[in-house]
Amino acid sequence: MSETAALTVAVCQFSPTASRADNRARIAELTADAAVRGARLMVFPEYSSYFVDPMDATLAANSESLDGDFVGALQATASAHDVTIIAGLVESAGDRVRNTLVAMDAAGLRATYRKQHLYDAFGQTESDWIEAGELGAPETLDVGGLRIAMMTCYDLRFPEVARTLVDVGADVIVVPAEWVRGPLKEHHWTTLLAARAIENTVYVVSADHPTPIGVGHSQIVDPQGVVIAGVGTAEGIAVAELTKDAVTRVREVNPVLRLRRYGVVPR
Repeated sequence: MSETAALTVAVCQFSPTASRADNRARIAELTADAAVRGARLMVFPEYSSYFVDPMDATLAANSESLDGDFVGALQATASAHDVTIIAGLVESAGDRVRNTLVAMDAAGLRATYRKQHLYDAFGQTESDWIEAGELGAPETLDVGGLRIAMMTCYDLRFPEVARTLVDVGADVIVVPAEWVRGPLKEHHWTTLLAARAIENTVYVVSADHPTPIGVGHSQIVDPQGVVIAGVGTAEGIAVAELTKDAVTRVREVNPVLRLRRYGVVPR
């Protein structure tokens, strides 16, 4: 892998709705806009295929399989612009659903991630409707010479999730979210994004829902915890270039991964 490898990434902050067709159309529009700005990897929020607040039984009724309309539309959009797209899918799972991330390019499905830590906090119970993802070896994908791994929203509060992703070689952690608003929640969001970047010396690329339900502030954070691109509280796109060299340089001066005492130590 070349140390000069570079990848232009876009975080696409938008408000998914209860119209699956409208969500697919909006993703296509935002992808087209970001592609014009040079982005080759597009990151969309959690629940991009379908969303209602509060959650209810319509989640299951509007869930889809990995070969359904949503995934098919992502592949077509990715093919049209020669890009890779990561977005949140409400995936069918019997009477319940899975909160799934899919990574798609022109060739098809590259990787999936199913949310492990459900949002049973701050007065909400996501587990009423969602089946947690099983623990297992993380799936990754290489785009533009960088290795990409994924986690979802509330998983951000658990440092061990990011650690497992870095232990399989991730240079970039992508975090689609619906980070619900509440007291100090914007502060928690931005602090944790920076913390996961700093402690793992990786880029963290996050896409949230805008206000009034989410907090917005989708960001691209570099391996030293610096925000290099971001969106405010409304819908929008932020674009930044990520380089393998930046990851390597930070790890040379801050060998935190080599100094870990427990678990698998990356070389």
